[in-house]
Amino acid sequence: MKYLITGANGYIGQGVVKTMLDLGAEVIATDFHTDDVDERAKRIDADIFTLEDPYGYFEKPDVVIHLAWRDGFRHASENHMKDLPHHYEFLEKMCRAGIRKLCVMGTMHEVGFMEGCIKADTPCAPQSLYGIAKNALRQATILLCKETGVKLQWLRGYYIVGNAHKGCSIFSKLTAAAEAGDTTFPFTTGQNQFDFTDYDLFCEQVAKASMQDEVLGIIECCTGKPMKLADRVEKFIEDNGYSISLAYGTFPDRPYDSKAVWGDNTKIDEILNK
Repeated sequence: MKYLITGANGYIGQGVVKTMLDLGAEVIATDFHTDDVDERAKRIDADIFTLEDPYGYFEKPDVVIHLAWRDGFRHASENHMKDLPHHYEFLEKMCRAGIRKLCVMGTMHEVGFMEGCIKADTPCAPQSLYGIAKNALRQATILLCKETGVKLQWLRGYYIVGNAHKGCSIFSKLTAAAEAGDTTFPFTTGQNQFDFTDYDLFCEQVAKASMQDEVLGIIECCTGKPMKLADRVEKFIEDNGYSISLAYGTFPDRPYDSKAVWGDNTKIDEILNK
């Protein structure tokens, strides 16, 4: 089985590539540049939006794991809407050319404001351009895969915890601030509760979900356990031995963030426990 991973040089992509290689998969990794991608993969630098025949260009993969996306941490970026038709065109070319399965990275921000457990059938009313674009791609991709007979896994991500400099999450920014010698870090009230997944576990979830066909459709890549943002960040500081404190209330909470939201881990636990 040959797997093509797009966005392979990104924060999530690097970990997913490594995890899949460790699990014995044959991986083709692509991004604008692939300098930081595990060298065991076949690395191909490319702009996937410009390829006339991406299926042939990437040596006819069996499965496409589409992680490519820009400005994921800038929810109001206009690039989400500008890039949307190009993402769909790329995926359409792949599905019509002959891949057997498509795995796409989704986000809890497709759902919008809600309180409680997000499931595969939870209604979506996204409140940001990022969420709107991802939700539209999910809806279009479901129709595309139904028409072409391609299996689909929509891998919905939540909050990922890791101390790598790569990435723009609060944890990456906190790591950079601590290593720069900062003693305080501007923060919100931290009272909202979210579903946090450690980086290595998240990469394992994406890899193992993509490498099996029994569980399909929308898969929540999560822990199923909500935790206050403040508590998780304080634990992160303690776990890494950082000498930095949170300046609570510096930033307001985002109006579209839920007070308490988490994912349904039924499907992902079934996959991991096989």
